[in-house]
Amino acid sequence: MGTPVRLQRYLAAAGVSARRKAEEMITAGRVTVNGKVTTVLGTKVDPDSDQVEVDGEAVVALDTFYVVFNKPKGCITAVTDDRGRPTVMDYLPNLPVPVKPVGRLDFYSEGVLLLTNDGELAARLLAPASHVPKTYHVKVHGQLSLDEVKLLRKGVQLDDGTITMPADVQVLPGESKHTWLAITLHEGKHRQIHRMLEALGYRVDKLQRVAFANLTFLDLRIGDARELDQHELNELRDMVGLDHSAVARGTWRSDREATDMPRRARAKARAEAEAERGPDDADLDMIADEDSPRDEVFDDAAPPDGDRDDDAPAARSSRAPVARGSS
Repeated sequence: MGTPVRLQRYLAAAGVSARRKAEEMITAGRVTVNGKVTTVLGTKVDPDSDQVEVDGEAVVALDTFYVVFNKPKGCITAVTDDRGRPTVMDYLPNLPVPVKPVGRLDFYSEGVLLLTNDGELAARLLAPASHVPKTYHVKVHGQLSLDEVKLLRKGVQLDDGTITMPADVQVLPGESKHTWLAITLHEGKHRQIHRMLEALGYRVDKLQRVAFANLTFLDLRIGDARELDQHELNELRDMVGLDHSAVARGTWRSDREATDMPRRARAKARAEAEAERGPDDADLDMIADEDSPRDEVFDDAAPPDGDRDDDAPAARSSRAPVARGSS
């Protein structure tokens, strides 16, 4: 006999959903335990002996698994796509358990992306109250003054009237005729960095997420991924008030070369399909990934205005944060 756990936690551990969404499933009568509908929150189940189903499908709590991925541009943040668009999973073969992205980076964005089947951790990381830091390198079209940089740090009024939280904003050294910034946010408003710069009369030329919480893409080229180690996971859980009961082995890794041939085959098949459909429809499919299935991504904690990271084209880099270049 195993240690009894609350049903909503069991569902979150199984990667069904974040705990809050699991509670909604339970109260809606969608969950059965040993063949009986259970609607009482706080019901405990034995992972070793009880049979749990959601909507008639068996649910088994798998070992938790945590992957950091250096996402390239040109793929959507989803597990699958009914339009045949490339997804981040095209770069992650032979995963021992199914995982989902935590939050989103849009089709043209690059950088650090966490994937896991730990619904509880994902929900905590995405909750606005957690204020998880996310750091970006940003190439601004033009030169910002020091006063404008101070405004970004203090908070600027966006086009919808909201004012951004204080941010850590540093000017990166270099010889470029355009300003390069390192911006760390503790919130995730829709296209926030673009809108912050637009509020000052500038546009973003390049953007790349270089850190999410304590995770960076150090030693990961664009398109490479690896499993977190125990120290990284413990730090991540500490940031959102979770214990150290989860395990990360740090042994799994995927290099982008391992997926080159299947990705090229899928790209060829898609190109042939697009040729039959016409370029306009294909372009719309590639740009619009906001409507990818919501159960493909952990984003249950996102507020209506979009607590996600879906900014535009990213600076090409495969190393940890570096000083800006000369472009």
